[in-house]
Amino acid sequence: MFQSPEYSSTLSLNLSEVLEDVGVNETMVMRRRKNFMLRENIQTVTWRSLCDNSTTYNFGSQSEGTTTNGLKSDTDVMIVNYNFNVTQDWSEWKHNKINLFTIQDEDVTPGYCFLQLLRSDEPFSETIIPDEHYIRDNKGRILLKNTCYSNIRDDAEMHGPSNAVPEKEGYSAVDFVCAFHCNSLPQSVLHSLDRHSIGRWPTTEMIRYAVSNGSLVVGASSKISTYPELEWRISTSLGERCFMFNLNITQLHCYVLMKIILKTFLAPSALSSYMCKTVVLHCIQSTDRNIWKKNNLFTCLTYCLLELQSYIRNENCPHFIIPENNLMAGEFNAEEKLDILRKISDTIKSDGRCLLRITIDDIGNRLQDKIGTVRVIPHGMFTPRDITESISGWLFFNLARTISDLDLLILIFLAKYQVNLKQCILTLASYCVYGSRLEQLASRCLVPFLYSTLGTIMASSNIQQNTAVQYQALKLLSLGLSSDVISGRLKLASVLYSVGDMDRAEFILRKTENRYNGDIVEPVCGCWKYPRSDLSAQFKRKCCEQNEDCINQITSFCVRFLQTEINCVPRELQYEMMRSTQDDMQHRCVLEKRWMDFAVVDSLPFLYFLQYKVYGHLQRHQDQHRALCNLVYITENGKNLGHRETALNLVGQCMEQENKPMEAFQCYMLSLQKRERNNAANFHICNLLRKNPSHI
Repeated sequence: MFQSPEYSSTLSLNLSEVLEDVGVNETMVMRRRKNFMLRENIQTVTWRSLCDNSTTYNFGSQSEGTTTNGLKSDTDVMIVNYNFNVTQDWSEWKHNKINLFTIQDEDVTPGYCFLQLLRSDEPFSETIIPDEHYIRDNKGRILLKNTCYSNIRDDAEMHGPSNAVPEKEGYSAVDFVCAFHCNSLPQSVLHSLDRHSIGRWPTTEMIRYAVSNGSLVVGASSKISTYPELEWRISTSLGERCFMFNLNITQLHCYVLMKIILKTFLAPSALSSYMCKTVVLHCIQSTDRNIWKKNNLFTCLTYCLLELQSYIRNENCPHFIIPENNLMAGEFNAEEKLDILRKISDTIKSDGRCLLRITIDDIGNRLQDKIGTVRVIPHGMFTPRDITESISGWLFFNLARTISDLDLLILIFLAKYQVNLKQCILTLASYCVYGSRLEQLASRCLVPFLYSTLGTIMASSNIQQNTAVQYQALKLLSLGLSSDVISGRLKLASVLYSVGDMDRAEFILRKTENRYNGDIVEPVCGCWKYPRSDLSAQFKRKCCEQNEDCINQITSFCVRFLQTEINCVPRELQYEMMRSTQDDMQHRCVLEKRWMDFAVVDSLPFLYFLQYKVYGHLQRHQDQHRALCNLVYITENGKNLGHRETALNLVGQCMEQENKPMEAFQCYMLSLQKRERNNAANFHICNLLRKNPSHI
């Protein structure tokens, strides 16, 4: 099987080069993994700071580094709830906890389980149904239904156990799944991990890691379940991630090619990328590890396709860690089976020629170019450097958007549930000191934003009480300057403006403007999913050259003010906190409900607006005019502004102050074109008409 002819070796090497060119190389694989691991740590420390005992994991191709731009893989986010004690042994019962006992009997599909509720005061079966999420089965057991966490996000569509947020322009698709953690693996799993391996893979260390991390249970039943409402899937994603992280680059290439072939030649079908992954893992275990080299890639790919063909023929694809779980059970009928087998057979018989027809990431053209028979790469096709910079740029940008999302989440909890912001900061600060390396970096990404918020809240309280802004508030605002390029500085400048310290405010704003390099810095807003244009070339280049520590030096976040910060908000921006009538509130989308009671503005428009106000107070009219021109320009032409309607409202109020009511009216009308409802422009128009009835 593995006596590769010369052409196969040459094809393998060329194919490996092509995959490395499109981003599946060791450097980019590690970059993807580090980025997603950091993002899951940011999500986890955020929830922990809010006293929520859950952990977030990013699983799947994006976090493994086993994808390309052309595959458009979604992001799999699993939120694991540790408030439940899920156990496979009665001896692991815990007092005063919600105890769930896993049942794997003849009624349950292999690889799945029931979750039986136990009493919290003593280790016995519960006999009383506590709420609608539980049901009593025909054996008298109180079982948890798998629909108890079916709607964790209002902005998502239900796809089985996941809440799927669909792909939009500039935003990849995300699947959110809730799960419980179980400290142990099923006994059958422990036996299967010890089974004979030709390549001595997975290693003893990998198996030990998989066992020590236990398993997860997800609310999903099998396709052939007799009790679809009660079955929970036993997930070994933590162990599988360990296995995937220990594959060499050729093994990763083989898996990526399997997915590309699946999407190109075998879609639509019941086959999934997870089945492809399972096939590759089985093949790695059943072969000598020396086989998996770059010059053998095509042969390894053929072997995996033959193995997949065998699984389909037998309608049995055994889960790699839980082999009694047949991933293909009930997945396709006889007609579909024959069609898939025919397509796989045609792919294998083509001896690699089918690869030249792959359009994903221009694989076919790139491969033919490597072979050298014909120069087919058209002018303008992305170079390997272009692709590396693009992947790096979007990884960094999505990391920044994660930070923005979670800062907003904390603000929402602060406004809605009155969480203790000081305690939240202390929790994050403790991770900065005592956490793992990734937890430290994750906390450092978040805590400066909270310093700025707490400092502004304290300053607002001081202003309300007609007292000087305390040193502690100013100290916190100073600690928040490192949040990003300018938003933390703008909060400090806004406080100084609000207390009438125009000279210091002007100094901060001038220094802030000098810091902002528009060719590199990307605006970031996690308030809602607005259409985005591509990232700047210099931003992508910077991301390619730096690591994640530089994220606060190349991003500019929108500036958010809670109502408790209102006394530090310029009067013109305060209207944004009262943008909605009662009727408007009924027309807020899910994401808008999170922030529309705040005052939120993009950083650069807010910078020029503050300059306009400060220079006006300082009687520096030429500088004031320049600031207004900059504000108008960036509002009209600035790319990727998340709150353009707010910037237009600020421009309109500046025009009113310039005694230009018609220009102000035009700004407010443009603002309404951007956002018809929940827009302070409606108030401004009414006020403008009241003051200038004969000029408009």
